[in-house]
Amino acid sequence: MRKRKGSADHDTSFTGNVTLLDGSSDLKQCHKKTDAASDPGGSGTAMGRRYRRGGLIWRLRRILIWVLGIYIAVPVIIKVCPSIQAKLVFLNFVRVPYFIDLKRPQDQGLNHTRNFYLQPEEGSNIGVWHTVPSVMWREAQAKDAEWYDKSFQSSHPVILYLHGNAGTRGGDHRVQLYKVLSSLGYHVVTFDYRGWGDSEGSPSEKGMTSDALFLYQWIKQRIGQKPLYIWGHSLGTGVATNLVRRLCDRGTPPDALILESPFTNIREEAKSHPFSLVYRYLPGFDWFFLDSITANDIRFASDENVNHISCPVLILHAEDDTVVPFQLGKKLYDLAAQSKSLNGHKVQFIPFPSSLGYRHKFIYKSPQLPHILRCVCFTNCCYSFPLLSADKTVWLHSSFYSVGWEYKLFLGLCQVVQFLHSAPGP
Repeated sequence: MRKRKGSADHDTSFTGNVTLLDGSSDLKQCHKKTDAASDPGGSGTAMGRRYRRGGLIWRLRRILIWVLGIYIAVPVIIKVCPSIQAKLVFLNFVRVPYFIDLKRPQDQGLNHTRNFYLQPEEGSNIGVWHTVPSVMWREAQAKDAEWYDKSFQSSHPVILYLHGNAGTRGGDHRVQLYKVLSSLGYHVVTFDYRGWGDSEGSPSEKGMTSDALFLYQWIKQRIGQKPLYIWGHSLGTGVATNLVRRLCDRGTPPDALILESPFTNIREEAKSHPFSLVYRYLPGFDWFFLDSITANDIRFASDENVNHISCPVLILHAEDDTVVPFQLGKKLYDLAAQSKSLNGHKVQFIPFPSSLGYRHKFIYKSPQLPHILRCVCFTNCCYSFPLLSADKTVWLHSSFYSVGWEYKLFLGLCQVVQFLHSAPGP
């Protein structure tokens, strides 16, 4: 009986164990059902991935449509509103640096500079800076307008500087150039065209040229027969060639024209500018963009102007210039060198190697610049000096020069050759 009972107990225990096992199996089945309910078909993870991937593709597609729409809309808007293109050419609304007081050039380190205003036309006042040669800086302290006007009567030559687009006459690279030129003994007169800086009026090619002509005549009245050079940079080279062509047509050319980073004409420059890269190969690029520029009467045709210039011309261009490509400056030089209007005057082209890193607006850093200006503005020495006879000239590529003892030795040889050439014969 006990055994039987024990056996029954054993069976009961076994049955209980089976029940527990069955319960455990039921629990597993329950988990499976729950998982199945939350992940129908067992592919929830895959579907989630597909959903996320589909959402990403949809967003990328939407962004692409927006970009494509903007890409198409920009040329259409410019064609419909060509005045926008004029603003992009002049960039006079970009006032960099923003927080300078143009009435206080001394804040930019020009403590021998006078700020004043002139009125080329009714309703158009332009802001002007006159920086005297650095040798006069002590005398210039706290001096009035009368003293600055009389300073033009000194023997120092004058440079009228015409800046490029964007910024003001107080731009850093421009200020640094004024300092270099002042240290070389030049009066430097610069200004903001109408619509730039603190000058009044609206910008236009005709207005910029008129402002430059007015200031040239203003200077000429004060200096008489002393040397007056015109220096243009970037877009200012277009203004400079416009001005010099007009002066030469009148029979009153300046003593020399200096073009820093010049271009041939505004259409070629616009097509070569980095901003045009995304549209350059768009069908109808000329019609959309370039024709919109000329529709605003903006040409800056330096390639045409050089055929009417009858004064010495010096062209400076850095090989690593990305704003105005080096090739455009070289092309302008080739055109100017073939001009029949020069009447024996020289056209010189000074390239600056890419290794120097001068790019578009840092040629003022060149240690060669003082020697270039002293020797080329515009006497026979260093860069172009008579050798053996007056009708034979040796032209030297500026990359030949190096800063160091070789350069100093070469300058010494230049002076020796010049002395021997000028010495009277036996």
